[in-house]
Amino acid sequence: MALATDLPRPVVWRPRRLLITRAARGFAHGRAIAARAGAAGIDVIELPGDRLTLDLPDDPRRAYAAAKATLAVTVAPPSKRRLQPIAPSADWRVDLAEGCPAHCSYCYLAGSLQGPPVTRVYANLEEILAVLPDHLGRGTVTSRQRARAGEGTTFEASCYTDPLALEPLTGSLSAAIAWFGRWQAEAQLRFTTKFADVAPLLALDHNGRTRMRASINPPAFARFEGGTAPVAARLRALRRMADAGYPVGLTIAPIIAAPGWESAYDALIEDAAAALAGAPDLDLTVELITHRYTATSQAVLTSWYPGSSLDMTGRDRTTKRTKFGGEKQVYDAATMRALRSFFEARLAKALPAARLLYWT
Repeated sequence: MALATDLPRPVVWRPRRLLITRAARGFAHGRAIAARAGAAGIDVIELPGDRLTLDLPDDPRRAYAAAKATLAVTVAPPSKRRLQPIAPSADWRVDLAEGCPAHCSYCYLAGSLQGPPVTRVYANLEEILAVLPDHLGRGTVTSRQRARAGEGTTFEASCYTDPLALEPLTGSLSAAIAWFGRWQAEAQLRFTTKFADVAPLLALDHNGRTRMRASINPPAFARFEGGTAPVAARLRALRRMADAGYPVGLTIAPIIAAPGWESAYDALIEDAAAALAGAPDLDLTVELITHRYTATSQAVLTSWYPGSSLDMTGRDRTTKRTKFGGEKQVYDAATMRALRSFFEARLAKALPAARLLYWT
């Protein structure tokens, strides 16, 4: 493995401006985020109230670019602090932020978050974490499933964001990891990321209660993940976290059944196995998520990324009804069988110690 001094400079998101609401300035965590941004030369705008005034251009493409270049520091209201289940990943979703600075043309958040794609981070972090003990043992995924009971009650921090992408400015992920490390309970924080700057996390007293997963795809499909760290850098970061005693994981997502997928994913799995070879006391999981989209997300993504070659034509797709009554386009049964058979066999051979948590 390369020494830390040999590693390439990580991809770091730098917004053009930071907006902080009046309520957020009442929290030390919010003020610290604004101070970091100011020290980095980012334009910090103190809003007179608690409403986000964005002043976006009329042109949709320019409005998208301006929104994606904005970080807003706000306060999570009580409704956001009422945890929701997040199967099959974890028992509960805990939101440290909402929105992501990456430019993925398959973005899972498209169509599910309201308004312009501004990234919001919450200043009242202590209030968010304070509700977690009330949920111990009350979930339905790791709290009750025998196969995953060893994880304890699990809290997913990357449902609506990539917390590592925001960490240089927010410090929220480090604070949450340290909080879980102090928490004497059968519980685990989980996050997945397409970024690689894990240096601030390596020396934290995590006590094995946080699992980092690298979200990975072959180079042929990672081209749909604009503004993120190279996949090789993500795998190096995962190895550094494993060497620091963290449980780790691979989130292979979204699995894209485009021509050449077998050889592309075969090489990706080999690269992951090589990156993790010899890691001491490796605790490794794998999550497999196939590409899917809704009519709403398709429309949003087409407007955001009109030149994308990502296939959303409906070929080899079938309609699946969601638990909320909506519809999404997933791969048809034959394609799903071929994909699942390949991944289960290939992972068992290349990474026999890994636990496959779910396929979806």
